[in-house]
Amino acid sequence: MLRKIDWESQIGRRLKLRDLHVFSTVVQRGSMAKAAQHLGVSQPAVSEVIADLEHALGVRLLDRSAQGIEPTIYGGALLKRSVAVFDELKQGIRDIEFLSDPTVGEVRVACMESLWYTLLPEIILRFSAQHPNVEVHADLTGASREFPGLRERKYDCMLQRVPASFRQEPAIDDLNVELLSDDTVVVAAGADSRWARRRKIDLAELIGEPWIFGAADTWQRALVEEIFHARGLSLPRPSVTTMSIILRARLLAAGPYLAMFVSSVVRQLIADHYAVTALPVDLPANPFSTRIVTLKNRTLSPVVERFLACVREAVKSFEHRPKTRQSSPRRSPRDDR
Repeated sequence: MLRKIDWESQIGRRLKLRDLHVFSTVVQRGSMAKAAQHLGVSQPAVSEVIADLEHALGVRLLDRSAQGIEPTIYGGALLKRSVAVFDELKQGIRDIEFLSDPTVGEVRVACMESLWYTLLPEIILRFSAQHPNVEVHADLTGASREFPGLRERKYDCMLQRVPASFRQEPAIDDLNVELLSDDTVVVAAGADSRWARRRKIDLAELIGEPWIFGAADTWQRALVEEIFHARGLSLPRPSVTTMSIILRARLLAAGPYLAMFVSSVVRQLIADHYAVTALPVDLPANPFSTRIVTLKNRTLSPVVERFLACVREAVKSFEHRPKTRQSSPRRSPRDDR
């Protein structure tokens, strides 16, 4: 049975942040020698820090083998908490910087592609107008349910647009999820497509057309398949498989392809830059949600809170923005079927 560790005598007076930093570096680098080289100290100095940590805690933190060094279950527990410790310290430094000069700081955000091209530019423009010296770090990411970058404290927040089915995912105790708005899915085609001349289209009529879908293991493909099945139809075999919005838009504008998009993407991005239009296809209910995801037990800096306020403002402005006016292709009586 593991003996109880006395904080005051074993840890409080002996453990230093530098020790945790050395330990974390050893795990990241996979060896004492590589960690020592990275830290600019001798290998014996690194070994001594690890030995002192293991002695103070009374457990082995690292397993050593020919393949390198791996944390034990005890080392993994310490490493997980160390990430949070250093993150909170960094957050404290950022708070101090903001309090001493509210005009500077940084925000780190991850965003899905559909929001990357539509909502995120509006957010950054609004935020930068108010805080011109704050640096925004933006990364493109997918719709992962694991949120690795967020849990590793790489990002302050993540912006997602996901199917409503994601709302039914199991409760995640360590995350805050704030729903901002709902959207729907539409079928899109090139403005010169023969389908663009129709006033009403049944989804079954489009089975034999060349479709562009996301990869088989993505939520986008699962949602499209759900829409076809709701109409009693099998999913057509795709002619092109890609998650890229821009590639899909360019192929639609130049060729005979069809694809499904969130309606706001067609309205706010594609129709303004590509000859693409939404088709009058009656689809079953397929709501999408735009949401902010943050870590629950992590205090956000004031500058990040202000960034999130801009996110909410931008979402509201998009909801009230009039739809882009598109020139309608000429119709003949035979087209109005």
